[in-house]
Amino acid sequence: MVKYEGAEHYLPGHEDLRSLREAARGCRGCDLYQDATQTVFGAGPADARLVMVGEVPGDREDRTGEPFVGPAGGLLDRAMEEAGIDRGTVYVTNAVKHFRFTPAERGKRRIHKKPSRSQIVACRPWLVAELSAVTPEVVVCLGATAAQALLGPEFRVSTQRGELLDPLGEELAAAPRVLATAHPSSVLRAPEEDREQAYRQLVTDLHEVARAL
Repeated sequence: MVKYEGAEHYLPGHEDLRSLREAARGCRGCDLYQDATQTVFGAGPADARLVMVGEVPGDREDRTGEPFVGPAGGLLDRAMEEAGIDRGTVYVTNAVKHFRFTPAERGKRRIHKKPSRSQIVACRPWLVAELSAVTPEVVVCLGATAAQALLGPEFRVSTQRGELLDPLGEELAAAPRVLATAHPSSVLRAPEEDREQAYRQLVTDLHEVARAL
């Protein structure tokens, strides 16, 4: 069984976003690189006051190399606009930088699969380095994977959703506040009769972020 070293062994000497993005292309810190098309690094202004962290790239993100360009990204854009957040000022990324999927039984469709705890831990140094490079004021964790990557495996979005929490730990160059909410993909997966309510809750949480900025 192959033992992977984690992303810390691939971090560059200079941890600005350009250097991080280039170095991440060659990351072999976990097994996900073997089947993914490419690394999907974060995107957005290097001086963003707000960083949005999702779970893992989806199929479209894996093909294009850009985060949040699929259906969930479109819904997030709409929710941010409604909450009064300028999408062009936000840095978006994922807790895990390679697409994890299982092939469909028939056809070529690739079905998203939640990353394992070991894959989240292996990829965490990239996320910490991104946050240290950007130095945002607020970090929004979209879903449990992002929240647990930054706040620990015991964190539950269901109990502290929408709350602005104390700054993240000392390992970051800056100490942003953090808010956890649902991932937009969970809104898309909600039963049709519950979807509007799930979307409204996401917008409400993002209004709290807008006020904090």
